[in-house]
Amino acid sequence: MIVKNICCIGAGYVGGPTMAVIAQKCPEINVTVVDINEKRIDAWNDENVDNIPIYEPGLSNIVKEARGRNLFFSTHVDAAIDKADMIFISVNTPTKTYGIGKGMAADLKFIELCARQIARVATTDKIVVEKSTLPVRTAEALRNILDNTGNGVRYQILSNPEFLAEGTAVADLMNPDRVLIGGDIDSVEGAEAVEALVDVYAHWVDRERILTTNVWSSELSKLTANAFLAQRVSSINSLSELCEKTGADVNEVAKAVGMDSRIGSKFLQSSVGFGGSCFQKDILNLVYIAKSYGLNEVADYWEQVITMNDHQKRRFAANIVKTLFNTVSGKKIGILGWAFKKDTNDTRESAAIYVVDYLLNEQAEVAVYDPKVKAEQIYADLDYLNTRQEAENRARVTIVNSAPEVAEKAHAIAVLTEWDEFQELDWKSVYGNMLKPAFLFDGRRLLNRVEKEKIGFEFYAIGS
Repeated sequence: MIVKNICCIGAGYVGGPTMAVIAQKCPEINVTVVDINEKRIDAWNDENVDNIPIYEPGLSNIVKEARGRNLFFSTHVDAAIDKADMIFISVNTPTKTYGIGKGMAADLKFIELCARQIARVATTDKIVVEKSTLPVRTAEALRNILDNTGNGVRYQILSNPEFLAEGTAVADLMNPDRVLIGGDIDSVEGAEAVEALVDVYAHWVDRERILTTNVWSSELSKLTANAFLAQRVSSINSLSELCEKTGADVNEVAKAVGMDSRIGSKFLQSSVGFGGSCFQKDILNLVYIAKSYGLNEVADYWEQVITMNDHQKRRFAANIVKTLFNTVSGKKIGILGWAFKKDTNDTRESAAIYVVDYLLNEQAEVAVYDPKVKAEQIYADLDYLNTRQEAENRARVTIVNSAPEVAEKAHAIAVLTEWDEFQELDWKSVYGNMLKPAFLFDGRRLLNRVEKEKIGFEFYAIGS
């Protein structure tokens, strides 16, 4: 099957960048990204590509090249579905906040709505591709909906999980470690559908790096990969606390361990904790699946990764209070960085949200600066926790436009995102604007102790 028209339902952090790269690399394929969020689609179509809703290095240039040629952003969902040969489902699958599985299971209501819309609209055979991160065997539910509520249309369901790291999403798409495609590889029709998607990626990815499996292996591989990565973060963070008690240096421990070729050095950087849309959600999903099969020991094992991550954030915030003479009431605490990592404007599950919430509960006054995250998003993140009135969040949290403003008459600064510009700050100037003694809490280990001591900070970093 030759794919001429692709539709992607969902213009978020996965759908937008992925489709932009496919459009750039496959100029003969028309790619339409659809979303019911008109404001988001308008942002993708903004004449100034620097205003697109997702910040990723290099993404705006790709959008600029392909948009209007073979890349389109639209709210006309039905029309795009009807025209498409291949439909990617890339909608949000948040952790359930209600009912059975609350707090762990993935909420699949948006996936189901997409499937029902496809079944209602489609009049020709379609390849439907799961791009969202989904529990294993979700494809079975999709097939039940599509086969039993449609117009006699034949569907092939594929799983094509994303393995993007935010901040490097474009590089990950351009040069992926692997592309994973799961399908009904034991049937002729299923194998043809898999090959059709392989052909799309083969425009720029070596076929040796395109893996094909059955659907269930593909779905579970995504959850497992994120669980393994998050496990490494929680493992080194658990040891950072032990380092603080024993006098060991967690950086030195991580370097020694990471040089073991069986282990490797990636994801061994201790910090205030992991964030983002994937790690916590996917681990909780894995926990719920294990429990649903009665595998309680398996569930307990993986749940501890989340427990340690939450502990690290609370511990970091508590250390700020303890160091500032056991009270931050009425004191100004500067926060450098709100995004969960550098080179992205994504704040989902960012450690900064929970650290600041803890400090606000201790009656601190907070000033925040992040190069890419807007004030409305910062307030929305705090409001979502529902731990105080929205008016109080706005009264006690000030969003400023630079690091020096964060430091002005602050008692302490906490570095919570590792933006490059923070490494290049004139730290002496920053220190000079603060109240003395001035404290620096480095949750991302940006600078070393010697540099900070030369400036004059009372310095505290994870694991040192």
